[in-house]
Amino acid sequence: MNLEELKTRAEACTSCRLASTRTNVVFGVGDPNADLMLVGEAPGRNEDLQGEPFVGAAGRLLNRFLGEIGIEREEVYIANVLKCRPPNNRDPLPDEVESCKPFLREQLRLIDPQVVLTLGNFATRLLLKTDAGIGRLRGKAYRWWREKTLIPTYHPAAALRGGDRIVEAMRFDFALVRQALDGAARSEDPEPAQLELFDR
Repeated sequence: MNLEELKTRAEACTSCRLASTRTNVVFGVGDPNADLMLVGEAPGRNEDLQGEPFVGAAGRLLNRFLGEIGIEREEVYIANVLKCRPPNNRDPLPDEVESCKPFLREQLRLIDPQVVLTLGNFATRLLLKTDAGIGRLRGKAYRWWREKTLIPTYHPAAALRGGDRIVEAMRFDFALVRQALDGAARSEDPEPAQLELFDR
């Protein structure tokens, strides 16, 4: 299966309640051969309307952080844990994550990035198989599935709400991404479970 076939399946998906409230399935966007893949939480209102992840203010901030480490948005691949917007931007529910994670798993397999940057708690906890919060996990590079590097950071929406402290923390994490892509980042030893992609 290729990305286009996977996208077609996602667009027809009715596995959870979000199928009845979405405007668009927000599958993912970017370079299918990217060395860097960004994984967020779920589409918001603007994303649901436009069918693309990280548009609006959060997307502009994300683009700025990428630009600061010499990367254009078009050079990366961007996806979310959920492909459909939860009503009123509420948190994803466990059964929604379960229904949607096969799509993310296949995106990760097909794109096969060198570095994965998780944005916020939901993506980080899913991919690192942990209950720890983003405040404790960020600021480090983790050796991950298939010897990839996973770097957690805050969601850009948190930076829009949280001010300079969150912005500077994210700058640090994006600098780690640059180092990882350049082969200079030192990764933390993972928990054994983290060396495998999340469960089927």
